[in-house]
Amino acid sequence: MAGIARYGTYVPFARLKRTALGGGRGERAVASYDEDAVSMAVEASREALRGLDGDPISTLVFATTSAPYVEKLNAATIQAGADLPGSVLALDTTGSSRAGVAALLTGLDVAAGGRRALVCSSDVVVGAPGGSRESQGGDGACAFVVDAEGGAAKLIGRASSTEEVLDVWRSPGMPFAKQWEERFGADVFVPVLRDTFARALADAGIAAEDLAQVVLDGTNGRALRAFAGAAKLRPEQLADTLGDSVGRCGAAHAGIVLARVLDSAKPGDKIAVIVAADGADAMIFEVGSGVAGARPRRAVDRWIASKRTDLGYTTYLKWREVLPFEPPRRPDPASPAAPPTRRAERWKYAFVGSRCQSCGEANLPPQRVCVHCRSVDQMAPEAFADAPGRIKTYTLDHLAYSLQPPVVAAVVDFEQGGRFPCQLTDVDPEKVNIGDELEMTFRRTHTTNGVHNYFWKARPQR
Repeated sequence: MAGIARYGTYVPFARLKRTALGGGRGERAVASYDEDAVSMAVEASREALRGLDGDPISTLVFATTSAPYVEKLNAATIQAGADLPGSVLALDTTGSSRAGVAALLTGLDVAAGGRRALVCSSDVVVGAPGGSRESQGGDGACAFVVDAEGGAAKLIGRASSTEEVLDVWRSPGMPFAKQWEERFGADVFVPVLRDTFARALADAGIAAEDLAQVVLDGTNGRALRAFAGAAKLRPEQLADTLGDSVGRCGAAHAGIVLARVLDSAKPGDKIAVIVAADGADAMIFEVGSGVAGARPRRAVDRWIASKRTDLGYTTYLKWREVLPFEPPRRPDPASPAAPPTRRAERWKYAFVGSRCQSCGEANLPPQRVCVHCRSVDQMAPEAFADAPGRIKTYTLDHLAYSLQPPVVAAVVDFEQGGRFPCQLTDVDPEKVNIGDELEMTFRRTHTTNGVHNYFWKARPQR
């Protein structure tokens, strides 16, 4: 069978302490005002694709329950942001937090046919104020490159079940999902989980005691706890659910926890991933000798450790558009127009500039006429999305349109050459200094007339 060749994750910078929500331990990860499920998926995909060689990506599968567009292919924006070829087949999966595992299984089926796929899952989980989904949810993303070799982890067993059960639901027009009480869900899910898990183990030809780690995820915590006891899983086998540090990240959560297990797994380890939502899916992976080379630059624990914890509850509600608030006293930003967006697609979405072949000068944005030697049409495209940079100068703009004023506008000098003025994000305006090291990040700058405007900002290196 096919398997995982490389992987990546993303956990946003902001955290909301549960004490700010009225009680509870730990904190939840919070996507910034300029992030959404698509922008976080691009960040995770960049981690998974970094250094990838060999066959190109043929298929892109995106899973989420919080898609920025209801009717428009969200995966197309990820394709552009990750600078994938236009020849890829791209599709969205949604409607259930089980969609993340369904997307991974779909990608593995593609990989079993000899093609390489990128599977990314991302969610911004919003719950009604005062509810468990608000406090126990979290935001984050994961991405997996899967192919026939599966050098990091080979899929050796799988099983699925589908049940029509009223557990978690959200109809069109409903701002928040609702959930039936957990006892009913546990009565339905536990037998389904036991059967699905048993069939996956049989498909893999192993027993439960052979598993080094078990990733358990689902919409009903009571059902998961009851299943773990019924399956006689040892405490040391159960992977940390990241409930105290990140929260449950919807369709992306099982993948984030799996990635964290892979961050420290040893070749030969067998890992089960089991998700319960509208039925159940179970996958059994065997870690391969290539797992060390498949690991991303940033492990999950590194993302978790890099954070700000002073986010206020009212700010969180404003970011999620739950709490009415006075907008910035500035004209609304203009809606992005289709023709110029199309003409500048690789610059706008993939941050691809140009380099003059006559004098070697980097040009940002890309130009036909070199800003240095004035040569015409002597440019070659050059990617700057992964280029480190430093602040040359900056200013704080208290009047610009922003949900989080002041806007920090900086001039950035890149190590590979080139200079570009852009906004900073994930930064404390009072701690910005000339010479600070920066990296680029894909963000949603604003939304006007239902059109999301995506571009790149710079942030302190995480």
